Amino acid sequence: MRALVTGGAGFIGSNLVDALLDRGDEVTVVDDLSTGKPENLEGARRRGIEFHQLDIRDGEALAGVFEAHRPDIVFHLAAQIDVRKSLEDPAFDAQVNVVGTINVLEASRRAGVSRVVNTSTGGAIYGETDVMPTPETVDPKPMAAYGQSKFCAERYCGMYGRLYGLSAVTLRYGNVYGPRQDPHGEAGVIAIFAGRLLEGRRPTIFGDGRQTRDYTYVGDIVAANLATAAHPEAHGEYNIGTGMESSVLEVLAALREAGGAEAAGWEPEFAPPRTGEIERSFLDVGRARAELGFTASTTLTDGMRRTVEALREARSQQV
Repeated sequence: MRALVTGGAGFIGSNLVDALLDRGDEVTVVDDLSTGKPENLEGARRRGIEFHQLDIRDGEALAGVFEAHRPDIVFHLAAQIDVRKSLEDPAFDAQVNVVGTINVLEASRRAGVSRVVNTSTGGAIYGETDVMPTPETVDPKPMAAYGQSKFCAERYCGMYGRLYGLSAVTLRYGNVYGPRQDPHGEAGVIAIFAGRLLEGRRPTIFGDGRQTRDYTYVGDIVAANLATAAHPEAHGEYNIGTGMESSVLEVLAALREAGGAEAAGWEPEFAPPRTGEIERSFLDVGRARAELGFTASTTLTDGMRRTVEALREARSQQV
């Protein structure tokens, strides 16, 4: 199968690229390297991927890549993912996440792609809601421009299905963590905390640490993408997560366990809560389980251990 991955040099995208190569796919990667890293694709390059450095906002260049490679399946992960940046510059956020997605959909339509698996957010799209765990039927009310732009992109996926018959399925992820997430970039709390643990620095908790998220290991996210690509009846939006909530304080405790002796006496600093962040978020994953046959299988403790080990190994190779 010919697969194309936008954002394929990023944290999630590069893990997906490896999985596609493992199953024998011919893989093309599109990434502007604004946050993705060339080193994430070193192994994939040796295995024969085609790489194109370009911005998904450049619709003409993107269409040319699609036309040249004629992918069967497209995994759309390229995005502006920084919540704080989305609030500071919502127009830029929309250019990448809305216009960029439209360009991917249009290029897919013109190239005869059989399915687009679109990446969205379960952590930011629903906003403050009393429905916990949160199912896909809850009306999204994002609290940041990032969640709003992702919701708008989802609506364009639906429109391309209605107008052109393009199968564009959206996955709303929980808070993803795991190997290759940059602890110094637009990372989630687990990557930042793991980085500080190995640096011997105290972590900073914004708020009281009781805010919760559905922390989901990247290997499970990859498995959900592959399941969605293979399922002929998949449609609409699917929550992808563990279906369980964990607080920042619980994450810290799990990291202490994963860190062993390095985490002895490791205590956080507390700072005021950040604008636009919600207190509770975890996902109802029943639809993905029933329709896609997908269930996240990695526990928070196991995922934390793998994350710390991978980061430790990456740092040892840089020395």
